[in-house]
Amino acid sequence: MPRRLRLTGATVERLAPEQSEYTVWDARTAGLGVRIRPSGARSYVYLGRVGTDAAIRRRTLGPAARMSIDDARCAILVLQTAARDPRSSDGGTPGRVTFREFVEATWGPAFLGRYKPSSRRSVDTCLRTQLLPEFGEVPLERISPGAVHRWFDGYSATAPSGANHALKQFRVILRYAVRCGHLSRDPTRTVRPNPRARVTRFLSGEELERLHRALDACVRERPARAAQADIVRLLLVTGCRHGEIRNLRWDEVHGDTLRLHDSKTGPRTVFLNAEARRILARQERNASRYVFPSPLDPARPRSCTLSVWSLARRRAGLEDVRLHDCRHTFASQAVLRGVPIPVVARLLGHRNASMTMRYAHVRDPDVEAAAERVGTAMHALLGGRNCRPHGFPSDGP
Repeated sequence: MPRRLRLTGATVERLAPEQSEYTVWDARTAGLGVRIRPSGARSYVYLGRVGTDAAIRRRTLGPAARMSIDDARCAILVLQTAARDPRSSDGGTPGRVTFREFVEATWGPAFLGRYKPSSRRSVDTCLRTQLLPEFGEVPLERISPGAVHRWFDGYSATAPSGANHALKQFRVILRYAVRCGHLSRDPTRTVRPNPRARVTRFLSGEELERLHRALDACVRERPARAAQADIVRLLLVTGCRHGEIRNLRWDEVHGDTLRLHDSKTGPRTVFLNAEARRILARQERNASRYVFPSPLDPARPRSCTLSVWSLARRRAGLEDVRLHDCRHTFASQAVLRGVPIPVVARLLGHRNASMTMRYAHVRDPDVEAAAERVGTAMHALLGGRNCRPHGFPSDGP
């Protein structure tokens, strides 16, 4: 049994007792270990300095049955902070730690490794451009709800969506600070995110035909636009996210499926219909590992900017349509054809069907036609008679 692992709740549960007591140390948090006794009892321990005691000692943090691995890391943070800050005299209460110190020394090492690379870049940007410039040098206990409100309102005036994203990340960090004992309450708790605009735009059958003709015209004028046009078409016939197709690699294409190594919700399988397979089959295979490589650097995927999309939608009279609305259109067409919502969720790569309901729109003409069909069916079930509730007058003699 290795004596150093990256400890998780599941890893701790799987550690089997031996004839004598042993300890497995965490590969991520220095000094954190789990002690396993021959009886099977497990407890978290810490090996390090506490308070003003210069000696390195081993201390029991608590039984693993009543303490999570994150709780153990928080307990170690409290002990380590007390050791660094001479103003903490009780050996268990952390001193004045600034937001920057907490992020860089505690929250970052504990959490940043859990993010996907794309999410990590987003978090880094949020910290670098918003949270650290605003709150970096402020002690955690001095971050007040009023200060959070002022920052959020100011940011919301120019970027409501960006402010929501930053607030969400701020809450994640500060709630961990509460768990670690630095704060008694989360100062972001009274801030309400900006309401999200409801986006219900998707393409009708007639609009799809116009877009298709516009894409064909753009490619005829300049054949080099063919790859960009095929990206748009793949988005329409697969319901994939833009980044999933733009970054698609040949080793992820497997016959009638795409086995994406990384998507917004993690690895997933995309089932390809005949049209999607035809679009992929006509892409040139060259030295690049990407299906749609950059024309300037084949070692990189194509830029996120698709000039043919702006041109084609303008010519098709669809300037209010976003590229992401191709995904809305795929979902809506599936629902209109009777595909159950849980199946549409699988097609879109959603973790639960509730997220799919944001995409599965139905147009008013379709609702009107459905009401007419239901009315006709009810009329037939009632024997074709003009039935009125009791007491209502008839229209004729």
